Amino acid sequence: MKRVFLIVLDSFGIGAMEDAASYGDVNVDTLGTVSSSPFFSMPNMGNLGLFRIAGVSVPRNREDHGAVIARLKERSRGKDTTIGHWEIAGIYSPKPLPTYPEGFPKEVLDAFCEKTGRGVLCNRPYSGTTVIQDYGDAHMATGDLIVYTSADSVFQIAAHEEKVPLEELYGYCRAAREILQGEHGVGRVIARPFIGPRGGKFTRTAHRHDFSILPPSTTMLDQLSDSGKAVIAVGKIKDIFAGKGITESVYTSGNEEGIERTLEYLDKDFEGLCFINLVDYDMLYGHRRDIDGYAKALTYFDGKLPEILGKLKEEDILMITADHGCDPGYLATTDHTREHVPFLMYGSGIKPRNLGTRETFADIGATVLDYFGIVPAFEGESMLPFEEGIPFGEGIPFEERIPFEEGIPSREDGFVTPP
Repeated sequence: MKRVFLIVLDSFGIGAMEDAASYGDVNVDTLGTVSSSPFFSMPNMGNLGLFRIAGVSVPRNREDHGAVIARLKERSRGKDTTIGHWEIAGIYSPKPLPTYPEGFPKEVLDAFCEKTGRGVLCNRPYSGTTVIQDYGDAHMATGDLIVYTSADSVFQIAAHEEKVPLEELYGYCRAAREILQGEHGVGRVIARPFIGPRGGKFTRTAHRHDFSILPPSTTMLDQLSDSGKAVIAVGKIKDIFAGKGITESVYTSGNEEGIERTLEYLDKDFEGLCFINLVDYDMLYGHRRDIDGYAKALTYFDGKLPEILGKLKEEDILMITADHGCDPGYLATTDHTREHVPFLMYGSGIKPRNLGTRETFADIGATVLDYFGIVPAFEGESMLPFEEGIPFGEGIPFEERIPFEEGIPSREDGFVTPP
C-alpha cells in the first residue's frame, strides 16, 4: 500500500521572498537566524539536503544529499497558516484574508455579544501571553470575553477555564465563526483558554482550538478521500481545513506528541496521506522571538528523524516542508514573515535531485496526487518521477545511500561541520 507522510514544520522559512518588503519584512530568514544559536544542530536534515536548497544561508554539511530538494515560493497573497496550508493542498488565494489592525468593527462585536450574551474586552491586536495578564482580572470580575487579533487573519477569544468551561468557550467560537463570513471571513477563530489566580500570573493551557473558514475550492485532501484513500490529520490540520476531506484525525499538545503520533501511524496499515503539523516552532518560539527555543525544537526533530526514516516502508514517501516564516530574530514585529519554504522528499525509489526554486506550494499537492495516480483539480506540477530503472520500493535504502555520520567534530555553536 502506498503512503505519504507530509510533515509541516510550522513557520520554518528559509529566506525572504522577493516581495517580502511589501509585507513589512526586511532581510528575514528563519533558518539563518536559528542556525546562529548554540543549540542548533540538524545533521540529519543536512544529509537529506536541507543546506543545499537554493538560497539557504547555512553552510552545507556535505556535498551530496539523499532527498529530492527544492525551494518553494508562495504564490498566494499572504503569510499565515491557513493560506500556506491551503496552497500546499492546491488553493491559490489571490488576496489576503481580512485583518483588523484597529480591532473588529462594531457590527461584528454587536452580533457576537448578542449570540453569546457576554460583553467584550480589548478588541485590539495583542500578544496572546500579554493580553491575559492585562485583561485577565477584568474578565474574572465581569465574565466578559477577551477578544483580540494580530497581524494575521484571526479572531481570538481568551477566557479562564474556571470562568468559562471549555465547551462553552468552543461554542462561542462556533458562534463567531458563523458571524465571520464573507467580507469579515477571517482565516481562523481561535479559542485561547487560560488558568491562574486572580491578581496573579495567568497561563495559557494546551486546550487551544482553531475554527477555520471552509476551504473555498477542491483540495488535495478532497481528491484523495473521494478516491477512497485515507487522509489522516495530525495536530491542527483538521482545524485548518475545517475537517473537509479528512477521514481521521488526532489533536496534539505540541511537537513531541505530534512526532510520537507520526511514529505510531508509521506502524499502522493504511493507503493514503498522513498530514502532520508541528506547531511549536511558530506558536512557542517564532512569535515569542525565542531563537534558542526554536533551535532546540529543530534539533529535537532532527534527532527523531532517523527513527522516522527507519519506519518507512518500501512504498512510503516522506515529505518535509513549511507553510510560511516566523523569523525569531526579526524584531520589527512579532508576526509571521514572508519567506520561501523548504521541500524535501525521500523514498526508497526516488532519485535525489535538486529542483531549484518552484513557483508555488501547490506543487506538493500535485506530487501527492500524482503518486496515487490522481489528476490534480488545481494548478500545480508534480515533482516526480522516480529514479529511472528502479521500481519503486526497490531503491537504495537511505542508510546505505547517505550514511549518518558518526564522530564528526562539531563546532562549539552546535552545527555539525563537514567531514
